[in-house]
Formats: sequence, structure tokens, C-alpha cells
Amino acid sequence: MKIKRQINRLKSAVSSYISKKLEKFKSPKAKAVFKIIILGSYCTLICAAILFSFKSVFNTFSGTKNASAESLLTDRYISDILNNSGKSLEVLSKPGASGEEVSRVQSALKNMGYYLGGIDGTFGVKTQDAVMRFQKARGLEADGIVGPQTLKALGLQIDAISANYENEINLLARLISAEARGEPYAGQVAVGAVVLNRVSHTSFPDSISAVIYQPNAFAGVTNGEFSEPVAESAYRAARDALNNSDPTGGALYYYNPKTEKDKKLRSRKTAATIGSHVFCS
Repeated sequence: MKIKRQINRLKSAVSSYISKKLEKFKSPKAKAVFKIIILGSYCTLICAAILFSFKSVFNTFSGTKNASAESLLTDRYISDILNNSGKSLEVLSKPGASGEEVSRVQSALKNMGYYLGGIDGTFGVKTQDAVMRFQKARGLEADGIVGPQTLKALGLQIDAISANYENEINLLARLISAEARGEPYAGQVAVGAVVLNRVSHTSFPDSISAVIYQPNAFAGVTNGEFSEPVAESAYRAARDALNNSDPTGGALYYYNPKTEKDKKLRSRKTAATIGSHVFCS
């Protein structure tokens, strides 16, 4: 009954809020979203978010990821969603946008030889120039805007990219937290880098999840640490590792010399020593 009351409150609040704010949104797509929201419940709001590709809105305001169903059904969250939806719908539309989606677009352009800059997740002048050259080469309107046609030509689908990238960050961060809790930040990034180095190496599985869950690969997965709360620094370390930061210079293994008994592992060539871990090739 409490949830039902909250849903009714949601409907009323959305209708009231939209009637005051709708004129501020110029995007026809945004207006369409709001019209759908007026007619539905919280479930319709979620469906509209997925349909119009602004799931990232739900990650931009404090507490949403861990909020309960009841806490999401509040006027504050409605306000946050509506105030941020215009930004989300234009996340890749012009210089100044930033985020994981931009990083993926930059990576795709770089792989095709159009972008020569760093993968920094910022839609700057270099990225816009690369987009325009790509569009011209593909017979698209060279407006420098990464819209649906350009995304399709790049072989990207932004919703899938966002979800996959977020999953990679979460899984990698969980391993980093389990394996390098209490280690210096560089040591945390290094653990993430080892995972990614393995993904790229022919002797290991070719995905982050497969590398992490490979039998007996990481003690943290089997000793209970993997299920512990993830340290905030581990999320940052995971992002840095995914952005090609590697303090180890390409290491595939690491160990704690105070506890490691595997002679073969200890005999490997040392690439770096960071905190309590020795990283090796």
C-alpha cells in the first residue's frame, strides 16, 4: 500500500512539475518523453528512460544506484531526472560533452585512423574534427555531431556501450578492492592493469570477467574478499586502468613476497614493486 501511495504521488508530482517546466525543453524528443511520463507510473518513467537513451541520468545524482524503490519515488528524484534529461539526450552532440560514451567514440575513431588524440572522454575540438572527417568519408552530413547515423556507421550503440562499460568498471573495481585493499593508489591501478594485460594476451581469456573468474587466478575471488564492500578508490583505479594507465609496464602477474610460496611465480622477471606487491611478466 505504501508503494501504491508513492506511485500515485509520483504521478501527481510529475504532472505538476511538467506543466511548469515543459516549455523550457526545446528538444522534441525530450518533450515526447515528458508526455509519456504524464500518462504513466514509475515503470513508464523507467521505460521512457531506456527508450530515449538517458539511463545515465539515473547515475548522475547522489544515491540513485543504491537507493531503495521507495526512496526513488520522491519529488526530488523526479526533479533531478527532468532537469538533467536535456543534457543526457545531447551527451555526444557537441564539444564539451564528456563521459564513457565519448571515450568509446574516440576509441572507435582512433581504431579507424581518424582520431590521433588521447582517449580522455572529453568531446573537444580534436574529437569533433575526427568526427567530421569520418562523416565526410562515409557520405554523412559532416556536422561534427555524433547522432544515430554516425553511431551506426561507427558500429556503436550507446546504451549497450554504457551498460557494458559500467559492468566492466564494477567488476574490475570489485577485484581491485579484494586484491589491493589498503595498497597505495598506484598499486590498485596496477592490479587492474594486470587484469587488462591478461585480456590482451593470447595465454589468457579474452574478457575481463573470464580473466577474473578463471580458476585459482586471484585469491581475492575465493577467500571472501570479493564479496566485501568495494572501496571507493577501487572504482577510480578501475577507470584509470581501463583508460590505459599501467604502472607495471605490462605485467601479467603479481604476488606478495611475504606470503607467496610458488617458486615459479617468484622466479618471474620483476617489472615493478608497488606497495606490498611485486609485479612481474
